[in-house]
Amino acid sequence: MNSQPIKIVTILGARPQFIKAAAVSNALSQHPNIQEIIIHTGQHFDRNMSQLFFEEMHLPVPNYQLDIHGLPHGALTGRMMEGIESVLLDEKPDWVLVYGDTDSTLAGALAARKLHIPVAHVEAGLRSFNEAMPEEINRIVTDRISDLLFCPSETSVKHLHDEGRLPKGSRIVVCGDVMKDASKRFSPLMKAPSTSLPDRYILCTFHRTENIDNPQILRQLLSALKQVCETLPVVCPLHPHTRKSMEGIGYAVSESPIRFIDPVGYLEMLYLLSHSSLVMTDSGGLQKEAYYMGKHCVTLRNETEWTELVDHGYNCLAGTDPERIQQDVAKMLDAPAEFPVELYGDGHAAEIIARTIARTI
Repeated sequence: MNSQPIKIVTILGARPQFIKAAAVSNALSQHPNIQEIIIHTGQHFDRNMSQLFFEEMHLPVPNYQLDIHGLPHGALTGRMMEGIESVLLDEKPDWVLVYGDTDSTLAGALAARKLHIPVAHVEAGLRSFNEAMPEEINRIVTDRISDLLFCPSETSVKHLHDEGRLPKGSRIVVCGDVMKDASKRFSPLMKAPSTSLPDRYILCTFHRTENIDNPQILRQLLSALKQVCETLPVVCPLHPHTRKSMEGIGYAVSESPIRFIDPVGYLEMLYLLSHSSLVMTDSGGLQKEAYYMGKHCVTLRNETEWTELVDHGYNCLAGTDPERIQQDVAKMLDAPAEFPVELYGDGHAAEIIARTIARTI
């Protein structure tokens, strides 16, 4: 093994990536031959969506803050690529590490690839098979230019083999889900949010572009949630983009029966999950976090990347039709509370990732 440290530049930008990095960066720090440099693109910049996560999860302070946000997808990705490329030229890393499927992910992978720097992609091989989603384009392109592809499941490996378009010499590693690592590590530290909560409630989040940028679909979702409130209170941490879209259609948040609260940190979200009766979401990450907490989930989309959860009955795809949502909420509230099947590894995904990278040079 080379006596020189392996230098990794990690690209972060959005809330789910901070959670994943909390597990992986900790594992990387256990290897004396690895040096990690963190770039924060600024894609999520609100304190409750960014800084709070670094503080409560003890993530290393980013070495570089690009402060790029609030732009359309093309402009955002281009600006990020420009900023990331400048750092990569200065740092000359051995690897660039990216997570998931955001614009920050794609920008980091493209900037590295054009400079002939190997790319490691955590959460490789996930597919919704809906290319209308920006995230689907991001993950497909990132996979096709990555050298190390860390897959959370055998299903994601199958997707990569079925496509057959990986770079020559690339390597696929089944490591499990790093969000399971994070859930195991931080669940004992969960804390109640400052807001009061009902004794029983449904936890809900929604922020996907296809759900909130279409006024008709947004109104459908809000109507469905209002109906669900007649069964159980709905507690909804409100994403800044979602709030802006609701204001755009003239929705009165303060007069709604839905209990909207400000975005919460990871430790508070774990508490909300743990004490909820059911989860409703269009988030990919929250579908898994619900499963790790032993909670059933109603997904407000017509497809999911985490198909194993649907196959085992822990999750269902309700879409955005109010009647279907009502039916699925009732079904999942009555579903058995047992979660006997272990999916997505044993909670040591971050260790596998760190160990694999440590052996590359």
